[in-house]
Amino acid sequence: MSDQKWTLSNMPDMSGMTTIVTGANSGIGYDTAKAFAQKGAKTILACRSMDKANAALSDLKREVPNAQAEVMQLDLSSLTSVRQFVDSFKASNDKLDILVNNAGIMMVPFGKTEDGFERQLGTNHLGHFALTGLLFDALQKSEHGRVVNVSSLAHGNGEMDFSNLMYESGDYNPSKAYGRSKLANLLFTYEMQRKLEASGSNMLSVACHPGITQSNLANHLFDPWYMKPIKPIFNMLLQSSDMGALPTIRAAVDPNVKGGTYYGPDGRGQRSGYPVVLKSNRASRDEADAQKLWEVSEELTGVSFLS
Repeated sequence: MSDQKWTLSNMPDMSGMTTIVTGANSGIGYDTAKAFAQKGAKTILACRSMDKANAALSDLKREVPNAQAEVMQLDLSSLTSVRQFVDSFKASNDKLDILVNNAGIMMVPFGKTEDGFERQLGTNHLGHFALTGLLFDALQKSEHGRVVNVSSLAHGNGEMDFSNLMYESGDYNPSKAYGRSKLANLLFTYEMQRKLEASGSNMLSVACHPGITQSNLANHLFDPWYMKPIKPIFNMLLQSSDMGALPTIRAAVDPNVKGGTYYGPDGRGQRSGYPVVLKSNRASRDEADAQKLWEVSEELTGVSFLS
């Protein structure tokens, strides 16, 4: 099978592995969790809404009757919730093999998390930074610990401005703020890999993006009455979530993956297709910004690792 056609049939057996997928109640997160469960992994669906998570778990167990899957509550916009989740996880698990930082919010109006962070950066990056740091020792106990950060084509629309990181001085733009959070995902991924290599760890930090995929992320954009007729047409132009999940799954399980790589679809404009290694933009590979973001993230979350 050619590299361009990596599919679920390429997945290795995952028996004995423990995985966490954030935002696993729908879309790419759900399809990723289902694929892990199909291959025998213990799979934790880490979700904000327990109602949606339990409904997703019912669907998953209907599709994969022998699934070792469970739901745990996690609100990435709350550092308290992140710490509670990690405490609960560690109480019943001694190691973690794969952490998929998938959950996110997209192009929402300006708002702040309970910790005072701009919502998109707070949820999409800082929540996952804290989660990864607090789970780091559990990941280190795995022979093949791996962190996968789900970014987006929108990272190209992002710009790191550390003097106005949370839009304290106004100038908020939902699209640019989303792009910044997705750029942060990549800066975090690459800096973490550099730090892992410097420390001699065999853990891997990898990134991916799903292309343009059907999900609930952009649902709020269709709230106005005049947008509702467009939604079915819009969805017809998107690839299915199971195809959109392939870059995430490959980044998480392919034994040939190298740390610091970035997977996405091989089709035109990276909008759809099968997962291959890609190159993210220049801003995402700015080492000075990556170091600065790491320092700021430790300061803001109170979580320090690999320092």
